[in-house]
Amino acid sequence: MLEIKNAVAVISGGASGIGLTLARFWVENGGYVVLGDVSVSALEQVQQEFGDKAATVECDVTKEKDSGRLAETAMAAFGKINLVAPFAGITKDGLMLSTDRESGQVAAKMSLEQFRQVIDVNLTGVFLTVRDCAEQMINNGDHGLICLVSSTGSLGTAGQLNYSSSKAAISVMPRVITAEFFRRGVAGRIRCVAVAPGYVATPMLDRMNKNALSNILENVPIGRLIDPYEVASLVGELYRNEALAGDVFFIHGGLRLGSKG
Repeated sequence: MLEIKNAVAVISGGASGIGLTLARFWVENGGYVVLGDVSVSALEQVQQEFGDKAATVECDVTKEKDSGRLAETAMAAFGKINLVAPFAGITKDGLMLSTDRESGQVAAKMSLEQFRQVIDVNLTGVFLTVRDCAEQMINNGDHGLICLVSSTGSLGTAGQLNYSSSKAAISVMPRVITAEFFRRGVAGRIRCVAVAPGYVATPMLDRMNKNALSNILENVPIGRLIDPYEVASLVGELYRNEALAGDVFFIHGGLRLGSKG
Protein backbone atom coordinates (compact mmCIF):
# COMPACT_ATOMS: atom_id res chain seq x y z
CA MET A 1 0.00 0.00 0.00
CA LEU A 2 1.25 3.46 -0.89
CA GLU A 3 1.03 6.39 1.51
CA ILE A 4 -0.11 9.89 0.54
CA LYS A 5 2.07 11.47 3.23
CA ASN A 6 5.05 13.17 1.56
CA ALA A 7 3.87 12.01 -1.89
CA VAL A 8 3.75 14.53 -4.75
CA ALA A 9 0.67 14.96 -6.93
CA VAL A 10 0.69 16.80 -10.26
CA ILE A 11 -2.82 18.03 -11.04
CA SER A 12 -3.84 19.89 -14.18
CA GLY A 13 -7.03 21.90 -13.85
CA GLY A 14 -5.89 22.11 -10.25
CA ALA A 15 -7.20 25.58 -9.40
CA SER A 16 -10.90 24.74 -9.59
CA GLY A 17 -13.49 21.97 -9.58
CA ILE A 18 -12.53 18.37 -8.86
CA GLY A 19 -8.86 19.18 -9.42
CA LEU A 20 -8.82 21.71 -6.59
CA THR A 21 -10.75 19.37 -4.31
CA LEU A 22 -8.24 16.62 -5.00
CA ALA A 23 -5.42 19.05 -4.19
CA ARG A 24 -7.03 19.88 -0.84
CA PHE A 25 -7.57 16.20 -0.08
CA TRP A 26 -3.95 15.43 -0.95
CA VAL A 27 -2.51 18.20 1.23
CA GLU A 28 -4.86 17.34 4.12
CA ASN A 29 -3.40 13.83 4.02
CA GLY A 30 0.18 15.05 4.20
CA GLY A 31 1.10 15.27 0.53
CA TYR A 32 2.45 17.98 -1.76
CA VAL A 33 0.82 19.29 -4.94
CA VAL A 34 1.93 20.84 -8.21
CA LEU A 35 -1.02 22.59 -9.77
CA GLY A 36 -1.37 23.62 -13.39
CA ASP A 37 -4.16 25.85 -14.64
CA VAL A 38 -4.84 28.53 -17.26
CA SER A 39 -6.16 30.97 -14.66
CA VAL A 40 -3.33 32.94 -13.09
CA SER A 41 -5.58 34.61 -10.52
CA ALA A 42 -6.98 31.25 -9.39
CA LEU A 43 -3.46 29.84 -9.10
CA GLU A 44 -2.43 32.79 -6.94
CA GLN A 45 -5.30 32.06 -4.57
CA VAL A 46 -4.50 28.37 -4.21
CA GLN A 47 -0.82 29.15 -3.73
CA GLN A 48 -1.78 31.33 -0.78
CA GLU A 49 -4.03 28.57 0.55
CA PHE A 50 -1.44 25.78 0.37
CA GLY A 51 1.77 27.73 0.96
CA ASP A 52 4.93 25.65 0.76
CA LYS A 53 2.86 22.50 0.26
CA ALA A 54 2.25 23.56 -3.34
CA ALA A 55 3.90 24.78 -6.50
CA THR A 56 1.80 26.38 -9.23
CA VAL A 57 2.30 26.66 -12.98
CA GLU A 58 0.34 28.66 -15.53
CA CYS A 59 -0.39 25.85 -17.96
CA ASP A 60 -2.30 25.43 -21.21
CA VAL A 61 -2.46 21.64 -21.39
CA THR A 62 -2.75 21.69 -25.19
CA LYS A 63 0.76 23.16 -25.51
CA GLU A 64 3.78 20.85 -25.33
CA LYS A 65 6.02 23.44 -23.72
CA ASP A 66 3.51 23.97 -20.92
CA SER A 67 3.01 20.27 -20.19
CA GLY A 68 6.76 19.78 -20.13
CA ARG A 69 7.17 22.72 -17.78
CA LEU A 70 4.51 21.33 -15.44
CA ALA A 71 6.39 18.03 -15.08
CA GLU A 72 9.75 19.77 -14.74
CA THR A 73 8.40 22.08 -12.04
CA ALA A 74 7.38 19.08 -9.95
CA MET A 75 10.87 17.66 -10.14
CA ALA A 76 12.51 21.00 -9.39
CA ALA A 77 10.20 21.80 -6.47
CA PHE A 78 9.81 18.40 -4.80
CA GLY A 79 12.14 15.96 -6.57
CA LYS A 80 9.55 13.36 -7.55
CA ILE A 81 6.09 12.65 -8.96
CA ASN A 82 3.82 10.07 -7.35
CA LEU A 83 0.38 10.94 -8.68
CA VAL A 84 -0.49 12.34 -12.11
CA ALA A 85 -4.05 13.66 -12.29
CA PRO A 86 -4.74 15.37 -15.64
CA PHE A 87 -8.09 16.82 -14.60
CA ALA A 88 -8.23 19.88 -16.86
CA GLY A 89 -11.35 19.68 -19.00
CA ILE A 90 -14.02 21.73 -20.74
CA THR A 91 -17.49 21.30 -22.20
CA LYS A 92 -19.01 22.98 -25.23
CA ASP A 93 -22.32 21.19 -25.48
CA GLY A 94 -24.62 21.24 -28.47
CA LEU A 95 -26.32 18.91 -30.91
CA MET A 96 -24.31 17.84 -33.93
CA LEU A 97 -27.32 18.88 -36.06
CA SER A 98 -30.23 20.99 -34.83
CA THR A 99 -33.44 21.01 -36.83
CA ASP A 100 -36.15 23.61 -37.14
CA ARG A 101 -39.32 22.45 -35.38
CA GLU A 102 -41.63 23.60 -38.13
CA SER A 103 -39.73 22.66 -41.30
CA GLY A 104 -37.73 19.74 -39.97
CA GLN A 105 -34.71 21.05 -41.85
CA VAL A 106 -31.26 21.51 -40.33
CA ALA A 107 -31.03 24.98 -38.84
CA ALA A 108 -27.66 24.77 -37.07
CA LYS A 109 -24.77 22.39 -36.58
CA MET A 110 -21.87 21.92 -34.20
CA SER A 111 -18.90 23.88 -35.48
CA LEU A 112 -15.50 22.34 -36.11
CA GLU A 113 -14.07 24.73 -33.52
CA GLN A 114 -16.65 23.62 -30.95
CA PHE A 115 -15.72 19.98 -31.51
CA ARG A 116 -11.97 20.50 -31.79
CA GLN A 117 -11.55 22.67 -28.69
CA VAL A 118 -13.03 19.99 -26.44
CA ILE A 119 -10.92 17.25 -28.02
CA ASP A 120 -7.78 19.38 -27.74
CA VAL A 121 -8.20 20.05 -24.01
CA ASN A 122 -9.87 16.83 -22.86
CA LEU A 123 -7.86 14.35 -24.93
CA THR A 124 -4.70 15.89 -26.38
CA GLY A 125 -4.09 17.74 -23.11
CA VAL A 126 -4.35 14.51 -21.13
CA PHE A 127 -1.94 12.75 -23.48
CA LEU A 128 0.68 15.50 -23.14
CA THR A 129 0.41 15.75 -19.36
CA VAL A 130 0.62 11.99 -18.89
CA ARG A 131 3.46 11.55 -21.38
CA ASP A 132 5.66 14.23 -19.87
CA CYS A 133 4.99 13.37 -16.22
CA ALA A 134 5.42 9.64 -16.83
CA GLU A 135 8.76 10.34 -18.49
CA GLN A 136 9.97 12.04 -15.33
CA MET A 137 8.58 9.24 -13.14
CA ILE A 138 10.30 6.51 -15.13
CA ASN A 139 13.63 8.29 -15.36
CA ASN A 140 13.57 9.15 -11.65
CA GLY A 141 12.53 5.67 -10.46
CA ASP A 142 9.33 6.96 -8.85
CA HIS A 143 6.43 4.82 -7.61
CA GLY A 144 2.86 5.97 -8.04
CA LEU A 145 -0.30 6.27 -10.09
CA ILE A 146 -1.55 7.96 -13.24
CA CYS A 147 -5.23 8.67 -12.59
CA LEU A 148 -7.22 9.89 -15.58
CA VAL A 149 -10.74 11.30 -15.42
CA SER A 150 -13.33 9.86 -17.76
CA SER A 151 -17.07 10.35 -17.21
CA THR A 152 -20.42 8.66 -17.41
CA GLY A 153 -20.64 10.80 -20.54
CA SER A 154 -18.30 8.24 -22.11
CA LEU A 155 -21.34 5.98 -22.38
CA GLY A 156 -22.87 8.46 -24.82
CA THR A 157 -24.93 11.54 -23.96
CA ALA A 158 -26.99 13.45 -26.51
CA GLY A 159 -25.71 16.99 -27.02
CA GLN A 160 -22.18 16.02 -26.02
CA LEU A 161 -20.68 14.37 -29.10
CA ASN A 162 -17.42 16.23 -28.54
CA TYR A 163 -17.27 15.67 -24.76
CA SER A 164 -18.48 12.06 -24.84
CA SER A 165 -15.99 11.21 -27.59
CA SER A 166 -13.11 12.63 -25.57
CA LYS A 167 -14.15 10.78 -22.40
CA ALA A 168 -14.72 7.52 -24.25
CA ALA A 169 -11.17 7.79 -25.58
CA ILE A 170 -9.90 8.43 -22.04
CA SER A 171 -11.65 5.27 -20.83
CA VAL A 172 -9.43 3.03 -22.98
CA MET A 173 -6.17 4.75 -22.04
CA PRO A 174 -5.59 2.89 -18.73
CA ARG A 175 -5.53 -0.47 -20.51
CA VAL A 176 -3.20 0.77 -23.25
CA ILE A 177 -0.82 2.56 -20.88
CA THR A 178 -0.77 -0.40 -18.47
CA ALA A 179 0.03 -2.77 -21.35
CA GLU A 180 2.85 -0.53 -22.57
CA PHE A 181 4.30 -0.17 -19.06
CA PHE A 182 4.02 -3.94 -18.57
CA ARG A 183 6.08 -4.52 -21.72
CA ARG A 184 8.70 -2.09 -20.48
CA GLY A 185 8.88 -3.55 -16.97
CA VAL A 186 7.60 -0.51 -15.09
CA ALA A 187 3.93 -1.50 -14.50
CA GLY A 188 4.79 -2.75 -11.03
CA ARG A 189 5.68 0.73 -9.83
CA ILE A 190 3.66 3.04 -12.12
CA ARG A 191 0.02 2.10 -12.53
CA CYS A 192 -2.71 3.75 -14.62
CA VAL A 193 -6.45 3.90 -13.90
CA ALA A 194 -9.34 6.25 -14.59
CA VAL A 195 -12.23 7.52 -12.51
CA ALA A 196 -15.54 8.17 -14.24
CA PRO A 197 -17.74 10.53 -12.23
CA GLY A 198 -21.41 11.12 -12.84
CA TYR A 199 -22.88 14.53 -12.06
CA VAL A 200 -20.60 16.19 -9.51
CA ALA A 201 -21.47 19.29 -7.47
CA THR A 202 -18.90 21.65 -9.01
CA PRO A 203 -19.23 25.22 -10.35
CA MET A 204 -19.48 23.75 -13.87
CA LEU A 205 -23.00 22.53 -13.07
CA ASP A 206 -24.08 26.05 -12.09
CA ARG A 207 -24.41 26.78 -15.82
CA MET A 208 -26.66 23.78 -16.38
CA ASN A 209 -30.42 24.16 -16.91
CA LYS A 210 -32.03 23.54 -13.51
CA ASN A 211 -34.97 21.61 -14.94
CA ALA A 212 -32.62 19.37 -16.91
CA LEU A 213 -30.52 18.76 -13.79
CA SER A 214 -33.64 17.93 -11.78
CA ASN A 215 -34.69 15.38 -14.40
CA ILE A 216 -31.23 13.81 -14.30
CA LEU A 217 -31.31 13.47 -10.52
CA GLU A 218 -34.53 11.46 -10.85
CA ASN A 219 -32.34 8.76 -12.43
CA VAL A 220 -29.73 8.79 -9.67
CA PRO A 221 -30.62 6.14 -7.06
CA ILE A 222 -28.85 7.94 -4.21
CA GLY A 223 -30.94 11.02 -5.07
CA ARG A 224 -28.21 13.66 -5.13
CA LEU A 225 -25.11 14.95 -6.87
CA ILE A 226 -21.73 13.41 -6.16
CA ASP A 227 -19.62 15.42 -3.72
CA PRO A 228 -16.20 16.36 -5.16
CA TYR A 229 -14.57 15.02 -1.99
CA GLU A 230 -16.09 11.63 -2.74
CA VAL A 231 -14.25 11.64 -6.07
CA ALA A 232 -11.03 12.79 -4.39
CA SER A 233 -11.39 10.04 -1.78
CA LEU A 234 -11.74 7.45 -4.54
CA VAL A 235 -8.57 8.73 -6.19
CA GLY A 236 -6.83 8.44 -2.84
CA GLU A 237 -7.89 4.81 -2.45
CA LEU A 238 -6.84 4.00 -6.01
CA TYR A 239 -3.46 5.49 -5.20
CA ARG A 240 -3.06 3.53 -1.97
CA ASN A 241 -4.17 0.15 -3.30
CA GLU A 242 -1.44 -1.12 -5.60
CA ALA A 243 -3.58 -4.01 -6.89
CA LEU A 244 -5.79 -1.58 -8.84
CA ALA A 245 -4.52 -1.05 -12.37
CA GLY A 246 -5.67 -0.74 -15.96
CA ASP A 247 -9.37 -0.14 -15.33
CA VAL A 248 -12.06 2.55 -15.12
CA PHE A 249 -13.85 3.09 -11.81
CA PHE A 250 -17.30 4.70 -12.01
CA ILE A 251 -18.57 6.96 -9.24
CA HIS A 252 -22.06 8.11 -10.14
CA GLY A 253 -24.47 7.12 -7.39
CA GLY A 254 -25.96 4.36 -9.54
CA LEU A 255 -26.87 6.71 -12.40
CA ARG A 256 -28.69 5.09 -15.30
CA LEU A 257 -28.80 7.01 -18.55
CA GLY A 258 -32.15 6.93 -20.34
CA SER A 259 -32.68 5.48 -23.80
CA LYS A 260 -32.44 9.00 -25.25
CA GLY A 261 -29.09 9.68 -23.58
